[in-house]
Amino acid sequence: MRLLVAAVGRKDPFAEATRDYLDRASATGRPLGLTGPTLHAVEAPRATSGAVRQAREAALLSGALPDGARLVLLDEGGKDATSRDVARLVAREREAGTPSLAFLIGGADGFAEGFAEARRPRLAGTIAFGRATWPHMLVRLMLAEQLYRATTILTNHPYHRD
Repeated sequence: MRLLVAAVGRKDPFAEATRDYLDRASATGRPLGLTGPTLHAVEAPRATSGAVRQAREAALLSGALPDGARLVLLDEGGKDATSRDVARLVAREREAGTPSLAFLIGGADGFAEGFAEARRPRLAGTIAFGRATWPHMLVRLMLAEQLYRATTILTNHPYHRD
């Protein structure tokens, strides 16, 4: 199963650390039949209206996804996810034969209204990293680390400790 992260915004002060965790996840996930995760960053459009900007971001994110990909939205209103929850989600989708699992990170204003509903058949879940609001660039790094942690959980690697 192919893993990918699609995120709004190209400027990333945490790019080196994010790349390190994505590379680790790739190496650890290979024996599980996972490829990636790869990062697809789309340029945040400049628009005066939040709704117009969100609609443009939705189109850009959608364009970065492979056909048939199952989607996981990262949203502060999502389900609080533990590391084991993320690992179970990846394992469940892999076991179901999902060809691609894409984790989506919206821009500063989140996802456009109706974004999740319009993709309901492809939606594997909506998760949050707690109730705090995190900068979307930091969420990339946190997600990359959680994907690495998920692969270590699934391979019984000692990185994750309960």
